[in-house]
Amino acid sequence: MANNLNPEWIENELLRVPDVKKRSTHRDSQKPRHAVAARYERSKGRVVIELDNGTEFSFPPKLAGGLGEATPKELSVIEISPLGTGLHWPQLDVDLTVDGLISGVFGSRAWMRGHAARAGSVSSPAKALAARENGAKGGRPQKTKASA
Repeated sequence: MANNLNPEWIENELLRVPDVKKRSTHRDSQKPRHAVAARYERSKGRVVIELDNGTEFSFPPKLAGGLGEATPKELSVIEISPLGTGLHWPQLDVDLTVDGLISGVFGSRAWMRGHAARAGSVSSPAKALAARENGAKGGRPQKTKASA
């Protein structure tokens, strides 16, 4: 249940703090997975995230689900979850995990499938040539059953 100061998603994460602290080890604390600051750099058109180990990484918003069509003003308002494991854009109602962003996962599974489908449907002269060459060889080989 959210109080008047924090949205419900923050309250839920705060409830997890004692458990996370118990499981935390020195080795885990060295992994770059907790955001301590986040900002949108309008001049570069990138979201920049500073991690608890002092490193920073950035990404163009168009790669992330829900951020691609956002205005600079909307992108500039970023909330960091209390544990630093997630980012929230309240004006867009978009949530992304820091681990996911570091791993290159910029959206939900459905968004990633759609993004991959769009990327795969892009045509280029090189792709068209490869398809013609493959077709001249008889196309894609048929699958065969493995011998038992």
